[in-house]
Amino acid sequence: MRFQYDSIGDRYVESMTTAAFSAADTHTLLGALDALGGVRGLDTLDLACGYGYNTRLLARGGARRAVGVDISEEMIRLARAHGVIGGGGVGALEAAVGAVRPAGGASSGAAAEGAGTALCGAAPTGAAGDAPAGDGPTGNAPTGAASIEAGSIEYLVADAAKLPQMGPFDLATAVYLFNQAADRSSLHAMFRSIRANLRDGGRLLAIVPNAGAFPHVDWSPYGVRIVDRVQEGDAPLLKAQFLTQPPADFEFREWAHADFAEAAVEAGFSTVGWQPNRTPPADGVRDEAYWTAYRAWPISSLMTCTA
Repeated sequence: MRFQYDSIGDRYVESMTTAAFSAADTHTLLGALDALGGVRGLDTLDLACGYGYNTRLLARGGARRAVGVDISEEMIRLARAHGVIGGGGVGALEAAVGAVRPAGGASSGAAAEGAGTALCGAAPTGAAGDAPAGDGPTGNAPTGAASIEAGSIEYLVADAAKLPQMGPFDLATAVYLFNQAADRSSLHAMFRSIRANLRDGGRLLAIVPNAGAFPHVDWSPYGVRIVDRVQEGDAPLLKAQFLTQPPADFEFREWAHADFAEAAVEAGFSTVGWQPNRTPPADGVRDEAYWTAYRAWPISSLMTCTA
């Protein structure tokens, strides 16, 4: 499970440009950053960074430092490849690394709403491709994406349960990181590593899966399918697929929110809170009925912690 992304790198990028649940996660995270007042001047850490969209988002929002960390060498390769080609968008990234878009892929409108995070990593794409952020949740960012990335972004292959001391940071984001913890010891180690890298008063914003949906809910219309639930170890193992062409298999642990909260408190976080998933505005591709059905049982919630 730890290195599954090394084998699905190109399909991961494909999924990021089409999955509706990723669009909702992106919208949720951007709203949380906006509520915190943006990231300008902050030292930021992006865990489970995937191909680095969140990391670049933080840098374009004016973060003084943006460090992306992922356990997958392939994901970091994708992130660094994007840095080499600059802010040319997801299409340019795919060309650079050999990824192939599915036939009849998302329209520009769908891409704008559909690219984003994934259950096995973090790479929200809040606009069509990977365009620089402007006025909004991350601040009034410059449009010179390449120069920003060259000066403020770092990428590191590392296990979030064994992070080196890289901080202190003001803010950490972790999108679908904690569901990758294989056991309770690893889960607690992740939270301790993050807390050790945050300043007192620093914030953790984490997108985490909601437990208990399978087999009652079908998330296929939103870009992911759970195919099996295996009772083993400290938390059930969910076997799932990104609905790319062909589908990409992956696995993650079904931890309860109480497990995450327990680990955060044990690690020394002073507050733990929860916010519901937010969905983007309806459009011609995904209407209000579509998003209303998703909000009835969304894939994820936002966990907020204060160091």
